[in-house]
Amino acid sequence: MNLKILGSVAIVAGTAIGAGMLALPLATAAMGLLPALLLMLVIWGISAYTSLLMLEVNLRSGVGDNLHVITGKALGKTGQLIQSAAFLSLLFALTAAYLTGGAELLMLKAKAWFDMTLDGQDAVLLFTLALGSFAALGVGWVDKLSRGLFSAMIVMLVLVVLFLLPEVNMNTLLEQAPTDSYAKVWLAAVPVVFTSFGFHVCIATLVRYLDGDTVSLRKVLLIGSGIPLACYLLWLLVTLGTVGGDTIHGFGGSLSKLISALQAISEQPLVSKCIGLFADLALITSFLGVTLSLFDFSAELIRAKSNFVGRLQTWLLTFIPPLACALYLPEGFSALLGFAAVPLVVIIIFLPIAIALKQRRESPEGYKVAGGKPAMALMALLGIGIIAAQLYATLGA
Repeated sequence: MNLKILGSVAIVAGTAIGAGMLALPLATAAMGLLPALLLMLVIWGISAYTSLLMLEVNLRSGVGDNLHVITGKALGKTGQLIQSAAFLSLLFALTAAYLTGGAELLMLKAKAWFDMTLDGQDAVLLFTLALGSFAALGVGWVDKLSRGLFSAMIVMLVLVVLFLLPEVNMNTLLEQAPTDSYAKVWLAAVPVVFTSFGFHVCIATLVRYLDGDTVSLRKVLLIGSGIPLACYLLWLLVTLGTVGGDTIHGFGGSLSKLISALQAISEQPLVSKCIGLFADLALITSFLGVTLSLFDFSAELIRAKSNFVGRLQTWLLTFIPPLACALYLPEGFSALLGFAAVPLVVIIIFLPIAIALKQRRESPEGYKVAGGKPAMALMALLGIGIIAAQLYATLGA
């Protein structure tokens, strides 16, 4: 495996792994380990298939085309409008989730370091101003910062897993939280798990980077998506096996309570610091990547100039909508991540299916994902199921 393929695998894995990992124990705690693992394997299968379908539409459209261009070629202006609206909604939802999670961690730090009780809304504003400013600096600065932070996050993840594995208790691992609606537990978990495998936005870039080499690209997508799966399984093992599903379920989706509980497992200060640092890095790296994409998309949307006034206008458009959600909606970190599954389904399931069907009708030759129309129909049904699950969880049916 050459260095370009290894680098591409790292891009896929790095795009998926991030703050979504922190929400997985919160979303799946009430299910118990084995059902959570089963759900994760199913979602990974959906993610892997849809990534190959997106690879197909990229290769058929032409090396170098992004999803917006591909959608325009196949589905016209209407398709592009749907794609843009879904992409903007996805980035807004993810940014709102990271602002909420970042504020929780900031409140935790203020209490631990300064014995200061920080108000939730104040914490959201401070986090936005402190880290949101990086989006305006441009891709060069964020790229350098993100690479260093992501590398440190992976190191912290390995250390945390190694530290916590000896503390795993089998009885704790297999316990299930009592619940009056097991179906609702599943429905609430599905969108969060699905969002955690959302690496598809980098596929067009990789097609261009690897010059449309189909064999290498298939290998990159399958291996690259398998690495997050392995990391998530280990993370669930050490969180559910130490803190316990019943206890985590009782946190009510609070990220700060989960981190505090993990830090309390070990009496070694080094372990506690590694856990805190891992959580911080996971959230910050995801936040920087998403807000940079949102900033660039917003700038293109309003055709902003590159001067100070133009970048300020873009910054306000980037952060005011998600900031309003983080300030005034009580759902919290994992719930907002779950909502991101709705536009993500449109982007990586519905649109690629519609594009692939049209491309295949116009040109039967070329790379095709196995399974044909039956597999696409199944994916569409699963996509509808994911959206229904999120609506059910949101409305509290």
